[in-house]
Amino acid sequence: MATIKPFKGLRPPQSLVEKVVSRPYDVLNSEEARAEAEGNEMSLYHIIKPEIDFPVGTDEHDPRVYEKAAENFRKFQDKGWLVQDDRENYYIYAQTMNGKTQYGLVVGAYVPDYMNGVIKKHELTRRDKEEDRMKHVRVCNANIEPVFFAYPDNKTLDALIARYTDQPPVYDFIAPGDGFGHTFWIIDQPEDIALITREFSKMPALYIADGHHRSAAAALVGAEKAKQNPNHRGDEEYNYFMAVCFPANQLTIIDYNRVVKDLNGLTPEQFLEAISRHFKVEDKGTDIYKPAALHNFSLYLDGRWYSLTAKPGTYDDNDPIGVLDVTISSNLILDEILGIKDLRSDKRIDFVGGIRGLGELKRRVDSGEMQMALALYPVSMKQLMDIADTGNIMPPKTTWFEPKLRSGLIIHKLD
Repeated sequence: MATIKPFKGLRPPQSLVEKVVSRPYDVLNSEEARAEAEGNEMSLYHIIKPEIDFPVGTDEHDPRVYEKAAENFRKFQDKGWLVQDDRENYYIYAQTMNGKTQYGLVVGAYVPDYMNGVIKKHELTRRDKEEDRMKHVRVCNANIEPVFFAYPDNKTLDALIARYTDQPPVYDFIAPGDGFGHTFWIIDQPEDIALITREFSKMPALYIADGHHRSAAAALVGAEKAKQNPNHRGDEEYNYFMAVCFPANQLTIIDYNRVVKDLNGLTPEQFLEAISRHFKVEDKGTDIYKPAALHNFSLYLDGRWYSLTAKPGTYDDNDPIGVLDVTISSNLILDEILGIKDLRSDKRIDFVGGIRGLGELKRRVDSGEMQMALALYPVSMKQLMDIADTGNIMPPKTTWFEPKLRSGLIIHKLD
């Protein structure tokens, strides 16, 4: 069962929140962060992308860069750009995209729950990326950015959240660039805090939606601190890391699509013929075609869109991995026909989040950079949870969650 706790959040004053908050560290490169932070010394990028304070081209993994993160984090607190709450609270963080709002609870998630599988994963992590985030957590002694969890639907929590969100929020703003709304409330009543802790303690599992590397790093540093402390009790702040937990029924996974540089020596006609062995192929003309259902794919090739429908027998509906469209397309198109064996390392393939639209696939093929594009029907939250529950791992680049959590609304210190 899931263990969580409230914590004393470190937050920007209401008047500064829009200056401080930023996109997550991993959705933009150093130059984009440098441009977004230009002229704004309060931007969180100075903490999460501190290479922007060094000359262009400085390695973001240089030890001086991590030290700069810690130095800037101290500066933000000294200057009052980040102020810690006096009491332990839970928090509500709501995001609005395209008229739809999802409401997350900001909590301290329990490190041993990550280690023993109560917090469930659906992706493999890379050690180099884990180590990068571990260095950042260690040097700052804080979880600067939250991870994104899903929890099983819970009517009691829904009612509590509705009660708080009827009140005026602490923060309420539209983020530049994406135009998504971000709203924030504090849950500070002892009886409500106890209720949330109790309701989570009944949940058999929490699910990482987005932020596998941040989760791993936060948990590993917490476990490391426990081992290093000769007087470790188990209730120290480092035993917890910051997560925003959303009810699964409010979350939407959007498509994560593929573009490929070449057809492995085949002509477009030969490629379509090879595909037709496993798929029903329909020419949809020059208008963008979006996959209509599970096991239906959209192919863009030679200026035309095609509907591909997997034939019966090419997938196993009883296998939580085999039923995924990303598995079907990886096995029967990318591997069998195009010779792309490893999605993580093959340089002939790239991935495009569905937030960019299918027009981005068309653009990259029409430009000559890529030769074909494949759009997939998005995975469902049920599929994700089924995979996590059975201990399976999704193939690479399967899920894309939107909107992304804004960083800097709240920070969790480890002492």
